[in-house]
Amino acid sequence: MELVNVYDFDKTILPYDSTERFFAFCLRRWPRAAGPALGAVPYAAGMKLGLTDKTRAKEVFYRFLTCVPDIDAAVKEFWDGHMRDIGDWYLERKRPDDIISSASPDFLLRPVARELGVRLIASRVDRYSGWTLGMNNHGEEKVRRLGREFPGAEVDEFYSDSLSDTPMAKIARRAFIVKDGELFPWPETA
Repeated sequence: MELVNVYDFDKTILPYDSTERFFAFCLRRWPRAAGPALGAVPYAAGMKLGLTDKTRAKEVFYRFLTCVPDIDAAVKEFWDGHMRDIGDWYLERKRPDDIISSASPDFLLRPVARELGVRLIASRVDRYSGWTLGMNNHGEEKVRRLGREFPGAEVDEFYSDSLSDTPMAKIARRAFIVKDGELFPWPETA
């Protein structure tokens, strides 16, 4: 058995959504990326009506990646300007056996995990086409992926900004909500 700490990434370790910021970064450089991304608007509405799921909506949104000529260079340039935004609260407690578990795409977060020297579970997305390669790593899927990718791991502490991560919080010995870099005990009612 391995006892690990698991962290959500967006709005937890990083104070904003990395995918949204990366899209804005790409849009400034390649404005035509707006067209493919706009195709996700009906899917976002369909999610609210229960007609589609988050994985499909994101897959349509990620089509903007087809407008980025060198995705690897774009990701590197993006993080060159954003790594400094990683929360000090996290850097002070970081351990090499930490696991970041995020719904953001793996190609976007892999350089961060490598730089921090931690492990990563993220949504698998083809960085060239935007196609998803499995379910969005969100909610119950985070628990399933942890079990598949790190069998025998038990969660000592879990940190997230969102109650949508309650399934992961429930399997942790201790769980915390993170708001603006401050830690609060996970709500009992969640």
